[in-house]
Amino acid sequence: MNDLAPLLTPEGRALLDAVRGTAPADELAVATRLRRDHPADLVSAALGQARLRQRAEAKFGAEDAGRMFFTPNGVEQSTRASVAAYRAGRLRDLGVASVADLCCGIGGDAIALARAGIRVLAVDRDPLTAAVARANAEALGLADLIEVREADVTEVGTAGYDAVFVDPARRGGRGRIFDPEAYSPPLSWAVRAAGTAPHAALKVAPGIPHEAVPDDAEAEWISDGGDVKEAVLWFGTAPGAVRATLLPGPRTLLGRGLPDPAVRPVGRYLYEPDGAVIRSHLVAEAAEAVGGGLIDATIAYITADELHPTPFATPYEITDRLPFNVKKLKALLRQREVGVLTVKKRGSAVEPEELRRKVKPQGPNAATVFLTRVQGAPTMLVGHPL
Repeated sequence: MNDLAPLLTPEGRALLDAVRGTAPADELAVATRLRRDHPADLVSAALGQARLRQRAEAKFGAEDAGRMFFTPNGVEQSTRASVAAYRAGRLRDLGVASVADLCCGIGGDAIALARAGIRVLAVDRDPLTAAVARANAEALGLADLIEVREADVTEVGTAGYDAVFVDPARRGGRGRIFDPEAYSPPLSWAVRAAGTAPHAALKVAPGIPHEAVPDDAEAEWISDGGDVKEAVLWFGTAPGAVRATLLPGPRTLLGRGLPDPAVRPVGRYLYEPDGAVIRSHLVAEAAEAVGGGLIDATIAYITADELHPTPFATPYEITDRLPFNVKKLKALLRQREVGVLTVKKRGSAVEPEELRRKVKPQGPNAATVFLTRVQGAPTMLVGHPL
């Protein structure tokens, strides 16, 4: 799709309604039928848009995705609606009434900001992407709050806005970009842009090195449903603060500068910290919350003798501890009649699928095995989630 305009015509919208929910296996038959009365290119564009809408449901929900427009990159790179809504809520609570959304993409963040009652200038330099963002604002009834501008973000003035939001492109021709200075635009430019408004939020990859976080920024790592989605550098909030936020909720763990937890023997319970807790280097805070320590100085698994429920780590009851030995594990699983085996690894080179093939679990029971290190020794911990 290189031109959105045909899909916005009455004929294009009628075709979008006609192909809604088309299964991949039915596309050829549907296309053949519709091309009798409509241009082939328009039919193909409508079917392509239907596929993108189906993919977008996971991020935007069926209701919004069914009305919005997408590009392939837009579906891939756009923010999940729940994360965008959380971020918009933080800005609203800071008293922000207007935001310059730079590198707006298809408008997912602009939509969340507008739904929070915030006026948005949404900027993207790609003509098609900007057109899609504009169409989405109109489709969701938010055009009065969202102005979409096709422009180079480095040439857009942000004076007069309460906040700047920047979501640089973090993918290139070879895939994901890990160097913040290779973002488009670079992180250093985004930091300078942040200084033009009282508040700012810069979306960055969750793997950003902590040393790359500016001293005057607050760093927040966000997970949704257990999956780490992004990191955000906040300006005008709490310089130097570090937090991990879990959605839904939100539930937030604030860093207190605690030293690394002590290494201790494996207890009855093992806690697997949420990915946002690990990325934000707040395992010590999570360990203190459950009265636990680490099983190894280099492994982010917490162990404790008592159960202390926490939203920041998933608890498991450990029933067996074995040195790494596939034959012994296979015998144990056969004895316990384990047929459903979940394999988790941290600090091990063994692939979960490889282990499953070797132990051939069979039986009505379920178990979880952790392939890890305990005080430096390759170890298998067997248990079950609570």
